[in-house]
Amino acid sequence: MNHDARDDVGYDAVILAGGRASRLGGLDKPGALVGGVPLIEWVAAAVAGARTLVVVGPTRTSAAGAVVTRAVLTRAVFTREDPPGSGPIPALRAGLAEVTAEWVVLLAADLPFLDAAHVTTLLRAAASGAAGAVLVDDDGREQWLTGAWRVTVLRDALRAYTGGSLRGLLGPLGPVPVRLPAGRGGRPPWFDCDTMSDLRTADDLRTAGGTVRERERSEDQA
Repeated sequence: MNHDARDDVGYDAVILAGGRASRLGGLDKPGALVGGVPLIEWVAAAVAGARTLVVVGPTRTSAAGAVVTRAVLTRAVFTREDPPGSGPIPALRAGLAEVTAEWVVLLAADLPFLDAAHVTTLLRAAASGAAGAVLVDDDGREQWLTGAWRVTVLRDALRAYTGGSLRGLLGPLGPVPVRLPAGRGGRPPWFDCDTMSDLRTADDLRTAGGTVRERERSEDQA
């Protein structure tokens, strides 16, 4: 029987939040404030409907000097890859060890414009395929840390995989590609924060409104 990803079995979510953020000079990227809220909390809020929320990374009681107050993050199960900082594949293995649902939403910790509606769309698409679904951007590039997956397929693939990249693991599974429209204010759900410029853009938009493209145009003209 084809189970719907939204049935009463529910889904779990895994957020990978243990990277080194080398392009940010070692800044604690998941804890960086965007619109006054740590990045990781924006992501956690997008999967508030998860039965279990797993965060692979340091346990967080505060971030960037701001007390974490959103209940969605305080209920998270925290775990670490072994050794810490060893990459996304060990991190995924550690996260999946805490998952008990049929479906898992796999996310990066730096997606300030992803919301619950986007996650629902990914889950619906995942239910129509054999393995899962992955978000693609406007250029058709897969965003491997924004997807929904059938847990048994993911675990089987991990057992047989000896590489170190998410693309190498997930690409051969043939996930359904999902194109999502920009959210409120023209903010693309795949926008992530790899650089200080990305963080400033996200912070400005979350604080004062506007769109990513408007911010990029203003920076080009400066």
